[in-house]
Amino acid sequence: MKIDAYRDFRLLTEISSDVSVTQRQLAKKFGLALGLTNFLMRRLVRKGHIKAVNLERKRLRYLLTPKGVAAKARLTYDYLEYSLHLYHAIRTFLAHTLSVIVESGRTQTVLVGTGEVAEIAFLILQQHGVQVTAVAEESLDGRSLFFNQQVRTLEELSTVSYDWVVIASFKDTRPILNRLSQWGVPKERIIRIPDREPVDAAHPLPVAAMRDSLEPVVGAHLL
Repeated sequence: MKIDAYRDFRLLTEISSDVSVTQRQLAKKFGLALGLTNFLMRRLVRKGHIKAVNLERKRLRYLLTPKGVAAKARLTYDYLEYSLHLYHAIRTFLAHTLSVIVESGRTQTVLVGTGEVAEIAFLILQQHGVQVTAVAEESLDGRSLFFNQQVRTLEELSTVSYDWVVIASFKDTRPILNRLSQWGVPKERIIRIPDREPVDAAHPLPVAAMRDSLEPVVGAHLL
């Protein structure tokens, strides 16, 4: 699924659920610049997918047109198909990568990340009998629980006993790696999803790009 299509899908979905939403609210929710959000909304208007209705105090209300409803239905199907491909690709990669933990016999593991990739990693670890001793995030945004585990900051890992650190995220993980290195965590005890610059702050890597990044490292899962 291309980025433009993904952005249209997210915007149309949000507008259909809240007609009073503003461009500023959309920009904040999706991590986009306000100017880019304005451009994307005007493009949807030009496509005939939404129409802008003037309200008092120079406010606009956005409504989906029949053409927009049809576009949203098509994009929803595309997104579900994309998500399934992404899930299976990540699961296959992680199952291979995380097998090194099971084979080592030392299975106490810290999981860094709380997104979709981390959820899949957590389930695979559990299926293989690996004990997740802690879940951490680079910065906490209010989420306190992850599969009934308290989410900690990276700094709190100094109080946790573990054999491995699994960084499960499509974000740029170099800051996390640098901090772990400064704390003396051996590189050979860190496993991560291959690092790629994020395409969009609110968008995961497209399937094709993700597959390209995974294939070269199937046999080289340690740093």
